[in-house]
Amino acid sequence: MENLHQIIQAIRSFPGVTRKNTIHEIVKLLPTDSFVSVAASEGEDAAAIEFGNDYILFATDGIMESLLKSDPFLAGYFAVLVNVNDIAAMGGKPLAMVDVLSVRDDKVCSQILKGMERAVRKFNVPIVGGHTHPDCKYHAIDISIIGSVPKTDIIKSSTAEPGDDIVFVMDLDGFFHSSLPYAWDTTSRKEDSIVQAQMDTMCVIGKEKLAHAAKDMSNPGCIGTLGMLLESSNMGGYVDVEKIPVPEGVDFIQWILSYQGCGFVFTCKPENSQRIIELFEEVECTGAVVGKVLNSRVLSLRNSEAEETLFDFEKDIITGCVPVKK
Repeated sequence: MENLHQIIQAIRSFPGVTRKNTIHEIVKLLPTDSFVSVAASEGEDAAAIEFGNDYILFATDGIMESLLKSDPFLAGYFAVLVNVNDIAAMGGKPLAMVDVLSVRDDKVCSQILKGMERAVRKFNVPIVGGHTHPDCKYHAIDISIIGSVPKTDIIKSSTAEPGDDIVFVMDLDGFFHSSLPYAWDTTSRKEDSIVQAQMDTMCVIGKEKLAHAAKDMSNPGCIGTLGMLLESSNMGGYVDVEKIPVPEGVDFIQWILSYQGCGFVFTCKPENSQRIIELFEEVECTGAVVGKVLNSRVLSLRNSEAEETLFDFEKDIITGCVPVKK
């Protein structure tokens, strides 16, 4: 395994982390704290809107231009996947999606649509409408999704507490596409029923109140995603990098920087950690307690030999989003 300094430098310079640095500037222009129906927004995987005894969860994601150029089919497929993961991360059930498709080439359009169609069947979430720009000078696919969660079951990413265990859960049975060296595909070759059961496990986590906070492992990688969670919670912590589950034969730095087809970060009471791990073992995922949440604003990495600071949130920014407590 690489030394801590190499790992820290890789994370801090990774585009999946650095490209999020200006999000807080947009949030400041579009504040939500005066809207009483908005229970969660900035800093979360999905917005939560009051709706009777439930929250409507609302999220959107766009796909990077580089993926559209290299593999339009995967761009369509991942456009659905990333949205489904955002709803699952909140303990919610995805309900439906709409898309905005901008294209200039019919063949590219066809491949994007085939990828979306495959993902709709894989995750069993319909695309019910949207908009098409058929005469653009570029290609783009953006999808928005709604879901729902009982108010009592919602899992936010801004509510970690001091003393929480940090638990990483990942599906180690996957592969890297040649066009996506930092996306670990665990879904496209699996039975639809297993993939859907993995997402549904997050609803069980919420229903059983097992986690104080959670987030799906997205573009910043597993540790970068934890950094976003701790930043929005006004907390710090440490991760023992030697405890992170890793597939055999996969480079460690590539692994920790990768988007996970099914991967979640949790913070929870220590007595709940094993239950979370066991629930995901039932759906073919691997989990481990990798660290602790601390009442500080510093995230550090450690191994058996040393400990070094990764982010000091008194001066470092990942997204800069710290939600308004309501």
